[in-house]
Amino acid sequence: VPFEAGLGNSGMGFGTKPAPCYRECVSVVFPDFGGDKDRAWGGEKYTMATVRLDGLDQLPENGTVSQTPEPHMSKLLSQVDNAVLPFLGGFGRYQKRLVALTWIPALLIAFSQFSDYFLLAQPKSTCAHSDGSATNETGVAVPGRDLSESTLSLDVLSNATRAESSSVRCMCTQGRFELQSGLQQNVVTKWQLVCDAEWKVHIAKFSLLVGSIFGYLLMGAMADWLGRIPVLLVSVLSVLVFGICVAFSMDVAMFSTLRFFEGFCLAAIRLSLFVLRIELCLPRWRFSMMMVASLVVVGGQLLMPGLAAVCRDWQTLQVLIIIPFVLMLPYVWVFPESLRWLLATQHYQRAKRQMYSIAQNNGVDMATDPSGILSELASELRQKPRTCCVTQLSSTRNLWKSTVVLCVNSLTGYGIHHCFARSVLEGSTSHLHYYALAAIAMASCLVLCPVVTAFGRRGGLLTFMIITALASLLQLGLLSLLKVYCLLAVLRDTLNRRFSVAFSIIGMFSSHAVSTLSSFYCAEITPTVIRGGGVGLVLASAGFGMLTAPLMELHNQKGFFLHHVILTCCTLLCIICIPLLPETARQPLPETLAEAEGLLRRPLLPGEQHHLLARPEVREYSRVQDTPLHQAANPSNSTAPSNSTANGVRT
Repeated sequence: VPFEAGLGNSGMGFGTKPAPCYRECVSVVFPDFGGDKDRAWGGEKYTMATVRLDGLDQLPENGTVSQTPEPHMSKLLSQVDNAVLPFLGGFGRYQKRLVALTWIPALLIAFSQFSDYFLLAQPKSTCAHSDGSATNETGVAVPGRDLSESTLSLDVLSNATRAESSSVRCMCTQGRFELQSGLQQNVVTKWQLVCDAEWKVHIAKFSLLVGSIFGYLLMGAMADWLGRIPVLLVSVLSVLVFGICVAFSMDVAMFSTLRFFEGFCLAAIRLSLFVLRIELCLPRWRFSMMMVASLVVVGGQLLMPGLAAVCRDWQTLQVLIIIPFVLMLPYVWVFPESLRWLLATQHYQRAKRQMYSIAQNNGVDMATDPSGILSELASELRQKPRTCCVTQLSSTRNLWKSTVVLCVNSLTGYGIHHCFARSVLEGSTSHLHYYALAAIAMASCLVLCPVVTAFGRRGGLLTFMIITALASLLQLGLLSLLKVYCLLAVLRDTLNRRFSVAFSIIGMFSSHAVSTLSSFYCAEITPTVIRGGGVGLVLASAGFGMLTAPLMELHNQKGFFLHHVILTCCTLLCIICIPLLPETARQPLPETLAEAEGLLRRPLLPGEQHHLLARPEVREYSRVQDTPLHQAANPSNSTAPSNSTANGVRT
């Protein structure tokens, strides 16, 4: 007996709109009444009833993904990690060669990233005035020194700023400069950016970082729209032009402007290579390949002082850093477009040619097609390409929250890293501190590998964020207690200095790991169709964190304590939010927004899910999928495990 019925609000989640019902026929068999087939309810005879459910397809229980329809993807072609790449030879020698080629530009980008330590090194010595006297960095008068005898030495690691301006006119611009960083002349000494003109140095530092932020944001979206390789080619050509022009700047204003565009192009190159490297690898290889690239960057940091000592001049150093990017021009012919991006955006004609090329380079015979991938690809060749934009994150329910959490993690990691570094470098006069920073970064990368392997992405990120928060809290709180309760002034100062350095080293170690892991985590969470824009958001947040260093120097370190307190509070907020992220270790990369929304959070601790299920509303909601009517109307969910709930898997 057919009749009309509806599911009402079944399948609803808390805080979501009621999901519409569906129209399909379901056979519901009523129980047998002990062999009496003529037994009736209310005088009627019931043996079988047919239920027709009115409505449309059910929406995802966690909310809508996007009002804009996504590119249609076939079943096998969407399984790049589980079907397409294994069919083409897996992570074969061809993919390994391409990944190795992405490590070479990482070294060149590291040279440009750490060149500010040498090109814009701050003066750190005596300052002569018009009355013939001289003052040191603390502002104390140094009698018996005239201008001709004063020598201004420049330390590469000096982050200390000068004291308040004296009422006596400064004449440091007429002095002689002697650099101790390996260079005989840099930007500061050429244009005499000291004393009253020192603020121009910080503006020059701003320009590179601000250019990087805009590069990550804009070129990340362009990489999702045009592809990874076009963005890489345009960026390489542009960085060659702007980088060479920087070396021939006529004044500091021209230098700062060109450094903005240089940072813009370097950010686009780094982003394109980062995404290509991730999309070339299978799940078990992704993290190890990324860590090798991170170690290459640290290697570039270690080689930079030797490179500066060889060049002796800042213009020669700048040209030597930029010229090797010419080697990346053949990448447009060596590097193919990302196969994941071609399949996700329905560029099936190009994807077909590339699949044959990959199989040929890996020595795979594609004459046979047991999995049916080629036949399915042939049936989809008439599809028109469709791309997505990172702005579609705003229409998702879960993905945008995960992206925001990782952006805050990245900003906090890089921002608080400067707070710790300032404590280590304060009053530094030795180049050993530069190598100490590189050694800390190297140790952080090496320890990050086993920790993430043991605890996963989410567990590793949470572990290092907790260490960062503890180091910051102890540095702020314990040192204040020492000042209050320690009676001996000499002992108090000694303990204060030693504890401050110890906590700073621990904090730099853990914050570097947080920053490195946040960008990689975002690349695994965001789908292929908007991976460039998603990773660009996290890397741009890291750029904002780096901006805190020149910003505090520009304001003569005023408000530094409050700045440190705010970032410490951000670490505590991140500790609360990180457990809400999904775990992506050894999981296939999501290709569409719907797949990225399907990355649900799993319990972090063994007893966590039992605590969640103790809530009656959660328990009632999880029973919606257990009803026979819901299972009959959703045949695809009939294979779900009996212990699945709205919050994950019941442990």
